[in-house]
Amino acid sequence: MPTPTGSILVTGAGAGIGRATARLFLAEGWEVALMGRRREALEETAAGHSARLLVCDVGDPAGVETAFASLSRLDVLFNNAGISTPAAPIDEIPVNQWLEVSRTNITGMFLCARAAFGLMRRQSPRGGRIINNGSISAHVPRPGSAPYTMSKHAVTGLTRTLGLDGRAFDIACAQIDIGNAITDMAARFTKGVPQADGQIRVEPVIDVDHVARMVLHMASLPLEVNTPFVTIMARDMPYIGRG
Repeated sequence: MPTPTGSILVTGAGAGIGRATARLFLAEGWEVALMGRRREALEETAAGHSARLLVCDVGDPAGVETAFASLSRLDVLFNNAGISTPAAPIDEIPVNQWLEVSRTNITGMFLCARAAFGLMRRQSPRGGRIINNGSISAHVPRPGSAPYTMSKHAVTGLTRTLGLDGRAFDIACAQIDIGNAITDMAARFTKGVPQADGQIRVEPVIDVDHVARMVLHMASLPLEVNTPFVTIMARDMPYIGRG
């Protein structure tokens, strides 16, 4: 049976999980809008496919509003854009790094979800699906990860609230919590990262295409079905158990 198609906007589409997911949706025949800060990166993601390029910083309220206003319809938002900081105790993390993380991972998520929600409730037929990119850090922290972990706990709060508020407007909201998908941001796992016991160990990783296929599955469900929280991870990463 063919995969149902529709329209999707992917934030952070210029690299990593966003790029892999956008390319899969393009290959599956979806109408895809790519949002990111660099046009060249979005063009590379599109790789010859017909896609709408929205050059925008998700933390910019006016830019997000303009980008979403250019869409006539939106069935799915993959609210994916996110950044991290180098691991350090909280008192060694510069405040400007926290402000950058919160601007993208919290404010950016809020702005894009807000714009998508408004469009979905007013379009005809109404409704749609918002898929937030959480993280294993939305459940448990890594050492020295206060800004990133705080931001991903905030994403969980957004997901739960939208999942409730969206019912009245046929809007489903889900969250995908990802562990050790290999991207530029996660490449350090293959070289060794700090563990809870103070040791440095290499961790297993998974191909980012597995994440993209999970997002496609979530997006393809009928609106009366939701997967509020999905975790996809390298099987042997130190998350389950004593770590």
